[in-house]
Amino acid sequence: MSFEQRTVFRTDDESVNAYKLMTAVVVPRPIAWVTTLSAEGTVNLAPHSFYTVACANPPIVQFSSVGKKDTLRNVRATGEFVVNLSYGPLIEAVNNTSAAFDQDESEPAQLGITMEPSEVVRPPRVRDSPVSIECALHSTNELGDSTVVLGLVQVITVAEEMLVDGHPEYDRLDPLTRLGKDEWGVGARVRSIRRPRRPEDIRGRE
Repeated sequence: MSFEQRTVFRTDDESVNAYKLMTAVVVPRPIAWVTTLSAEGTVNLAPHSFYTVACANPPIVQFSSVGKKDTLRNVRATGEFVVNLSYGPLIEAVNNTSAAFDQDESEPAQLGITMEPSEVVRPPRVRDSPVSIECALHSTNELGDSTVVLGLVQVITVAEEMLVDGHPEYDRLDPLTRLGKDEWGVGARVRSIRRPRRPEDIRGRE
């Protein structure tokens, strides 16, 4: 298939909403459902869909805070956070935690989301999320209206039901993703394809 006609969106054009365009075409995006503690001890839980792995060794994950949100302030104050897997059955809970609760209000307390102690960090994890990634703050990087938060992974916990031969299974994890507008990705189709190591591997398939 070839595409002969394209609409050009210039990001320096004030009529163009680059944020809406990027979130519609950079898809699907995994969701970091981040638990933090305020300096006063209030539990905050919020979804962040600008999220990925930043480094393999040492293991570092990253998410971006668009604006100066409670999550960012808490991470800077305490130096710790937990990324909970945004799991399919929890879609309503994940979405509801995006509401603009007051700084002194705890989303889990207000929404009836059960938390439990993490293994090594102070912020708790979501009990009904099958995966938690406990992090110590590595660094932050200011980029315009956003801040990239890098977390050095301390512990990863995975529910036994999610493992096949000791490894997490995608179909069981059932991760949610964010798309454009109010759209979410639920239950993506999986295809396995061997990754070529050398050009000869590709030619051998032809």
